[in-house]
Amino acid sequence: MSPEVNFYFNKSKKWQKELNLLRNIILEFPLSEELKWGVPCYTWPSDSTSKRSNILLIHEFKEYCALLFFKGVLLKDPDKKLVQQTENVQAARQLRFTGEDEIRSSSTYIKSLINEAISVEEAGLKVPKRDTKSYEIVEEFQLALNKDQDLLKGFQTLSPGRQRAYLLFFSAAKQSKTRHSRIEKYRDKILMGLGMDD
Repeated sequence: MSPEVNFYFNKSKKWQKELNLLRNIILEFPLSEELKWGVPCYTWPSDSTSKRSNILLIHEFKEYCALLFFKGVLLKDPDKKLVQQTENVQAARQLRFTGEDEIRSSSTYIKSLINEAISVEEAGLKVPKRDTKSYEIVEEFQLALNKDQDLLKGFQTLSPGRQRAYLLFFSAAKQSKTRHSRIEKYRDKILMGLGMDD
């Protein structure tokens, strides 16, 4: 139990009891508790001599609290309880809860998933990367690529990871006007071979 993580469990107004129950279940395993991205994250192995891998984290939302398994897509999940947050999330899967009783009745299942997640990490299993070609190119960006050969060449020379980041960012905008604005704003970066955050 990491003292620096305690504040997260104490600050929750809606899910405090549920979060503490989940924490106690996780702490039965040989995992290190750390604060990452502002939430409790559990890493393996627990000793400090090896490079640690993220196994799962706890987080809360308005409608539920959840465990997020970083390589959840590789877990068997026989009861089909793991949830893919959005279609663009490749590896991570959530196990969601809306009450203490639900957590208590699922404790055996939670423990089996944690055990399996540790085994996946021990075995060195990797989640296959989704091919960039399978990502949607929004109409506005496709039109820009068709009209602007420099933009097309610039985009094609980007690494697959940078291409995916742009495609996801452009497609996340709900309005066409916003998509146009984003494409225009990042055109120069694409031409320079830079990623969004470079």
